[in-house]
Amino acid sequence: MQSLAALADPTRRRIVELLARRDRTAGELVEEFEVSAPAISQHLNVLREAGLIVTRAEGQSRIQSLDPAGFDELGSWLEKTRAVWSRRLDALERELLAEDAAAKKSAKSSR
Repeated sequence: MQSLAALADPTRRRIVELLARRDRTAGELVEEFEVSAPAISQHLNVLREAGLIVTRAEGQSRIQSLDPAGFDELGSWLEKTRAVWSRRLDALERELLAEDAAAKKSAKSSR
């Protein structure tokens, strides 16, 4: 899943957080960081290739915004993963409770 790899970088996560508040130009994003414009451009390319942002032209400006479809895909994957772990953790809880009950029963019968 390319979106997770893209979001692994703290600069890209911060870009996503900024774009979640409002659309911005690349120049506005550059102002938020202590890295060069080409570095931010590379980060934007990674986010775009991962399907997390889109760029649209408005006159001479290129406006960056979040792509809901990319986040929908990420959300679906997280829900599936969460469901698997919930089932596994529920099974573990049942097993631990059964072991605890068996240990208490054993302790009562040995008295």
